[in-house]
Amino acid sequence: MMLFVGLGNPGPRYANHRHNIGFMAVDAIRSEFNFSPERKRFQGLAAEGLVDGGKVLILKPETFMNESGRAVREAAQFYKLDVSDIFVFHDELDLAPGKIRVKTGGGVAGHNGLRSIAAHMGPDFHRVRMGIGHPGSKDAVTAYVLNDFSKAEHDWLDPLIEAAAKEAGWLAQKEPERFMTAVSLRLPPPKSAAGKNTQQD
Repeated sequence: MMLFVGLGNPGPRYANHRHNIGFMAVDAIRSEFNFSPERKRFQGLAAEGLVDGGKVLILKPETFMNESGRAVREAAQFYKLDVSDIFVFHDELDLAPGKIRVKTGGGVAGHNGLRSIAAHMGPDFHRVRMGIGHPGSKDAVTAYVLNDFSKAEHDWLDPLIEAAAKEAGWLAQKEPERFMTAVSLRLPPPKSAAGKNTQQD
């Protein structure tokens, strides 16, 4: 069993926030593959299914972002999962919008959801970093992540979510490099106009 965790805040008020891109990604994976209906488990919403033949549990913690680790730990303990079986989908300020990278271990870069998971599980889980760009000022970060994606941002957001879902089988096989390559090949070429949110990793 693999555990795909989407990070976000529960409830309709937060559904379209930039901070909720992790929820959006795992919802798309659940729709793309054959998953059971969501049900309340492990302090979150969980669904089991097969992703290219590999067993996967999708989990969206309902603890709010700062306590995501409690839900992840409960699910991991129930299924006796190793930290290497966990992929966490989350928003990444330090990647340009529409970029995606997978990283194993390391710091949490101020992300409260990652900080909570690291506190409960240790740092060596896989992070699927989904770029949302940076607002340019540290003081503006909270307002930026806790606001909806703009209509224009859906030009890169929707293809990114779709590509990540269609290629999620590589993650189920623990092939993150092939996942990143396959997602990149599915994405439209970037527009030539450079905006303020073009920071790379």
